[in-house]
Amino acid sequence: MENLTIAASERSPEVNFDVAAGILQIKGESYPEDASSVFGPIFTALQDYLAQADGKGLKVDFELIYFNSSSAKALMNMFQMLENAKGTDIVVNWQFMADDETMKEFGEDFSEDLTHVTFNLVAVS
Repeated sequence: MENLTIAASERSPEVNFDVAAGILQIKGESYPEDASSVFGPIFTALQDYLAQADGKGLKVDFELIYFNSSSAKALMNMFQMLENAKGTDIVVNWQFMADDETMKEFGEDFSEDLTHVTFNLVAVS
């Protein structure tokens, strides 16, 4: 399986998925006109990774400063995929600026439905 690297654009986040290390990073802003074009490759890579994980863990780091409603739906779908990945130790780090209550609340909301995923809210300055 190959690494996934997507450069940030004006309306979409930077994505780095280091398969060997088991680390997926998504950072920046996400308000594309077509969220499936941005998140589709991420979903495919995640599905492939989780199918072949064989007990290997996964760390997902989010550093989003803004996202729109279609990106929020894609994120919910991604969290559901992670939640359903039984047998894989998954840690999500939801990073937000310490003074950004909105992004903190989004992280809290996303984490509510997760029982098999370790979800860390990480305030950064």
